Amino acid sequence: MGVTVDVHEVFRYPFEQVVASYLRKYPSPMEKHVTAIKTMEEKTDLSTGIIYRRRIATCQNVIPEILRKVSILKVSDIYLEEESWLNMQERNMVMKSHCLTWTQYASLSEESVFRESLENPNWTEFIQKGKISITGAGLLNCVLEAFAQTFLNQGVKKIVISDMHLNVFAAKYEVAG
Repeated sequence: MGVTVDVHEVFRYPFEQVVASYLRKYPSPMEKHVTAIKTMEEKTDLSTGIIYRRRIATCQNVIPEILRKVSILKVSDIYLEEESWLNMQERNMVMKSHCLTWTQYASLSEESVFRESLENPNWTEFIQKGKISITGAGLLNCVLEAFAQTFLNQGVKKIVISDMHLNVFAAKYEVAG
């Protein structure tokens, strides 16, 4: 089985601004579940100019306390690995994320793309596809997948909040620029 999410959003901001905002948005009071981001690797391919980053996100465990009575779910933090390839020349950034916690019980994979909008070169398209599958938790599989669906749906609604991040970043950018 599994839970999926598909998102397509257009931000009415230039690509460079959207990507810069995304790369700086964590941790933030608006995103309380992500408590830390650590860049593990960053390098630029000199022949293409593509910037590769590998980051680890530390997230609060959002599984309800009642479910955390099960020992495998009783962790305070969940770790996600994100890899990204930023191509400023083609104005796109591809990202792939997966969960490093509970790999024997669940898989989370997510692919996202930021790219210049075909509608307007001063806008940015965001496309995301993700899937969570719970396999090793026995009778809890269905309960955990139902919770994952609710959590993912809340995350999709937070894309609107990302617009708020962009507004804050735009204000800082105009002041500093």
